[in-house]
Amino acid sequence: MKNSVTVIGAGLAGCEAAYQMAKRGIKVTLYEMKPEKKSDAHHLDGFAELVCSNSLKSDRLENAAGLLKAEMRILDSLVLKAADETAVPAGGALAVDRLKFSEAVTTAIASDPNITVINQEMTDVPDDGITVIATGPLTSDSLSDTIRKLVGQDHLSFYDAAAPIVTKDSIDMDVAFFASRYDKGGDDYLNCPMNKDEYTAFYQALVGAETVPLKSFENQTVFEACMPVETLARRGLDTLLFGPLKPVGLTDPGTGRRPHAVVQLRKEDAEGSMYNLVGFQTNLKHGEQKRVFSMIPGLQNAEFVRLGVMHRNTFINSPKILDERFRMKAHPNIYFAGQITGVEGYVESAASGLMAGMYAWSDITGNTIMSLDNTCALGALSQYVSQSLTNSFQPMHVNFAIINALNERIKQKQARNLKVSERALAYIEDFKRGLNAAEAENV
Repeated sequence: MKNSVTVIGAGLAGCEAAYQMAKRGIKVTLYEMKPEKKSDAHHLDGFAELVCSNSLKSDRLENAAGLLKAEMRILDSLVLKAADETAVPAGGALAVDRLKFSEAVTTAIASDPNITVINQEMTDVPDDGITVIATGPLTSDSLSDTIRKLVGQDHLSFYDAAAPIVTKDSIDMDVAFFASRYDKGGDDYLNCPMNKDEYTAFYQALVGAETVPLKSFENQTVFEACMPVETLARRGLDTLLFGPLKPVGLTDPGTGRRPHAVVQLRKEDAEGSMYNLVGFQTNLKHGEQKRVFSMIPGLQNAEFVRLGVMHRNTFINSPKILDERFRMKAHPNIYFAGQITGVEGYVESAASGLMAGMYAWSDITGNTIMSLDNTCALGALSQYVSQSLTNSFQPMHVNFAIINALNERIKQKQARNLKVSERALAYIEDFKRGLNAAEAENV
């Protein structure tokens, strides 16, 4: 049983995890409920279905998503191999023919002699052997109940209610200032002050902005625990002034007076490279978020590493549950992969599957390989989901803010990002040499 693995879910993460183990000689049983049963968002019978978009984001090394894909290509990602084979023109982005992409992944998995596919819904997690749970953001209710019992009642969420996050370097510190209300505690917040005219213009833009329509399988229960900031604003012009934008207890050092309104930002990571907009959970369309939230004084040139979301999404509180190898701390024979871990996006989902598959192979065979650290994009994702310090863990796209900064200071952003990418790819090449050596020992 030790040399066989159960993978639950044939999305991008599950297929990638199965492939990474099977190519190294591990027998994998892959359970997929399609085509017998589909979620409301899925329509294809094949594996690795792209539901929302045919774009896998930028392919440029100056972009964190491009770096992540480059790292995955070095480590022989099935998903990237299929994407490159089925790519369609999209400028600097990697876009694919959705049907051909799914067919390519399905064919590769179904034809692998080390993978047995069983088309049925799994509602339980096997008691013995190694299991990788990769069921995605729309995990069925029955399996969600099983996962809730496994990880604990308080560690499974059924929706994203996440505020936008911006990089510290992009905040105008000539406008924003550090302070806590009434000077209680340390300087825990960055404050963006507004005068009356600035607030009124921001308010009008906020209440008039376009929101994302709810899908048929989503409803207002998603928003019960955390109201979108635009919904709160529509209750009246002054409502936000008694809520997330209340100015009481704060003095703007630029004027020496209390501002009319204040947007507060809270540190998102230990290094202080990212800050989230407190109380700004939102269902605005992404373009509208950038337009409206850039009206906040101090954020006019803000770089958004995550935009706000409010939608149906099953994910676990990974920092409490998983280690950096996507393995449960309490049950080391159980791994998680995909968006259920708190990585956000198709490529990130596949990346977590790649790492879970490699690490599971290492643990099964006893061939030691190091855990990737945040010198690279892959390691940064694994560190984020296993070591995030925030008290309210939320899914995150890959971005340069979670990757180790350079020791040298490079002012120009693209040049800086390219240098980080070059360092990361050299690190991944070193990792691959170690991985190849471990594989050779196992032959």
